Amino acid sequence: MTEEFRTAKDTMGEMQIPIDALWGASTQRAVENFPVSGIPVPLDVVHAHAMLKWAAAAANQETGVIDAEVAEAIKRAADEVINGDLDEHFPVDTFQTGSGTSTNMNVNEVVANRAKQLLGEDLTSARVHPNDHVNASQSSNDTFPTSVHVAVARVAQGHLVPSLEHLATALRAKEAEWQDVVKSGRTHLMDATPVTLGQEFSGYARQIELGIARVHKALESIYELALGGTAVGTGINCPPGFVDRVVELMAERTELPFREAENHFAAQGAMDALVEMSGALKTIAASMFKIANDIRWLSSGPRTGLGELQLPEIQPGSSIMPGKVNPVIPESVRQVCAQVMGNDVAVGIGGMSGDLELNVMIPMMVRNVIESENLLANVARVFVDKCITGTTETGQGTAYVERSLMQVTALVPEIGYERSAEFAKQAHKTGQTLREVAVEEGVSEETLDRVLDYKRMTEGGVM
Repeated sequence: MTEEFRTAKDTMGEMQIPIDALWGASTQRAVENFPVSGIPVPLDVVHAHAMLKWAAAAANQETGVIDAEVAEAIKRAADEVINGDLDEHFPVDTFQTGSGTSTNMNVNEVVANRAKQLLGEDLTSARVHPNDHVNASQSSNDTFPTSVHVAVARVAQGHLVPSLEHLATALRAKEAEWQDVVKSGRTHLMDATPVTLGQEFSGYARQIELGIARVHKALESIYELALGGTAVGTGINCPPGFVDRVVELMAERTELPFREAENHFAAQGAMDALVEMSGALKTIAASMFKIANDIRWLSSGPRTGLGELQLPEIQPGSSIMPGKVNPVIPESVRQVCAQVMGNDVAVGIGGMSGDLELNVMIPMMVRNVIESENLLANVARVFVDKCITGTTETGQGTAYVERSLMQVTALVPEIGYERSAEFAKQAHKTGQTLREVAVEEGVSEETLDRVLDYKRMTEGGVM
């Protein structure tokens, strides 16, 4: 933007705007009123909102609300916004009016002004009006929640779910690779009966698969769109057939099953669908935190930790300790998960803030939900590509299982719990193996050969 200015007007008077900016007076007021975070509304929302304006122009043209030439210009301008060609013209801060009215007007003004240019008109022309034409048959109160849902759904289906599937696939591959690697299980971080390394990773894979299912379930609510409620949910100034046509066009363009909300008062007065989606993202964050933390534990060492896994060495770990390599990718994962959980708290508070007919924390809520979607999607791919795929098992897990005393559990059906406990305590005290103590105490080698089959212990049942 240059330091030259032009004058634009709205119902409150004149505003000075950078001469090469496509926004108008309403947007400029928002820029000056909300110098809060320096973080604009996510472009995913802006692009979704422009898509709504594109569909609305088409519907308004078909019903005769807008003449064809103006409608076509609006659609062309909206397409440029959707394609990201005008991204620099959306400066409004996230922490603005809670209904998203400032962003709605930002999009209305940019689309109107660009449409004027496409028609060969000056920006002072009234040929295309941001309210009368671009916003026709609509209100900020139904369009912004609609675009928020469209944006969240598109990020989920286009970015988050594929990334989580990539992670689940990688974890399943490790399950198969390590299905016969027997190691000591651990509960309370203490020795427990044997498991396979593959079984551990099967649990991780299932956590992510269930997370994907939770996202799909939450999307069922996200697919409901508030469009048609206009100001307070009653649909005032919305002509018959407008909503059906706009939703149809949006569903066709995005290839997502959007539908009109069953109840517009719920759709505008509450943002429960965003709270539900954020809850699904928080659950995925909890899963990924656990997985990353387990991998940190299993790869700890290399000489004084568990050392059962060897992670790829991707960067030096210390500025003072030469040769040190740290589990930096799992650490990155855990930080993302913490951020997502913090975002969920804010989204929950936002969801509580539906005052009568309108929720007034929507911009903050959608910023957090989309940030959480993108953070989880990005870090899931990093986790796979820079850590999980190149991780190897060291053989240390199998060595540990030989030293563990908890295989004594398999002896319980043979000699009882109390006698088995005595064997374990004696072995621990004397440094003997469990087998050595059991033989001294009269248990036959044949019985020990049968019950102390470590791989068989991982398969369940009585030995």
